[in-house]
Amino acid sequence: MLIQLPRSIARESAMNRLLLTSAAAVLMCANLASALQPAHADTLLIQRAHMSQPMARPMRGMGMAAVEQRFGAPTQKLEPRGGQKPQWPAIDRWYYPEYTVYFAHGRVVDIVLNHATPEEIGPAPVR
Repeated sequence: MLIQLPRSIARESAMNRLLLTSAAAVLMCANLASALQPAHADTLLIQRAHMSQPMARPMRGMGMAAVEQRFGAPTQKLEPRGGQKPQWPAIDRWYYPEYTVYFAHGRVVDIVLNHATPEEIGPAPVR
């Protein structure tokens, strides 16, 4: 059984399809144009980390004494933060010119590179 729509509804449906197709084409052109724009000049911290020469830095699990013996005294030893509950250990932070070392229970848990320039996007340096 074939159902025929009235001509006014059929014409309206065809117009809607044409409008949707046209809108999709416009969006695709806009996306293509934005992709061809020159890249922004900001440097991401992670890009610098991947491009830079591998530098000696503390490894996860190293103790505080081992870090200080191998890499020297930090520029600044910040006050421990946290430790309000047993499941939240106190975190010590040591600031070096290129990176900040984070310790929990006296062991390195993470190393974060510091900003090289003010325009670089990433973690802010310790003040």
